[in-house]
Amino acid sequence: MPRSLFRRHALARLAATAACLFCLAPVTSKAQTALDDITARKQINVAIPTDFPPYGFVGTDLKPQGLDIDMAHYIAARLGVKVELVPVTSANRIPYLQTKKADLVISTLGKNAEREKVIDFTAAYSPFFQAVFAARSVSIKSAADLAGKSVAVTRGAMEDLELSKIAPASVDIKRYEDNNATVSAFVSGQVPVIATGASVAGNLMARNPQLATEFKFVLKDSPNFIGVAKGEDKLRLKVNEILAQAKASGDLDKMAMRWLGRPAGELPQ
Repeated sequence: MPRSLFRRHALARLAATAACLFCLAPVTSKAQTALDDITARKQINVAIPTDFPPYGFVGTDLKPQGLDIDMAHYIAARLGVKVELVPVTSANRIPYLQTKKADLVISTLGKNAEREKVIDFTAAYSPFFQAVFAARSVSIKSAADLAGKSVAVTRGAMEDLELSKIAPASVDIKRYEDNNATVSAFVSGQVPVIATGASVAGNLMARNPQLATEFKFVLKDSPNFIGVAKGEDKLRLKVNEILAQAKASGDLDKMAMRWLGRPAGELPQ
């Protein structure tokens, strides 16, 4: 082949290669994100609790309601999309996020170092704390006083993790699969002590005044955060923007007052 013809062929191949790379570049730089998917399908899938009043429970109309459900609807409305509520338990809410069964987890989710290894978090959206509760006749002032006692907790919940850190070796921690089962075990007298969220305990005490249940001590102050899949910064920042606007407008306080009887107050970012 003449040298000039070979050179023309070589230049043509280089031009074709460059053109292909140029065509591929936009695809790489515009990788689809969770927020893009939500916008495209005009729907956001939100994992919510249905056994954790007043944050999430099934009403008399058999539909989920509560603070977390209101927050899911609020975010969807600000995004201009429909919301699909996905009921979860404490144990499976993070796996649902990791396997893309949910775009967000709004399910009384506390933030800790272990969880931050596998998912990301938005700013906090509501107040919450976990504590130990028992009948007035049961003398408990600290973790040491739990020695030899049985304590009901929901498996995998924040109170389970926190109690496990400080409970004496002689404590019998009885773990149940959801909050309904945990509360039922306490109310029926199977377990004399319960470690749970203040809101769950408040609901328990209101429905069962004969038990004379009272607050004993705090396990952890743990505001609620919204869970986002690892690396989905575009969605996380958008939700943070919505939460900041809700805080400034007073909407966060209104939701907290409606369901918790107190305003959201100052929450961590």
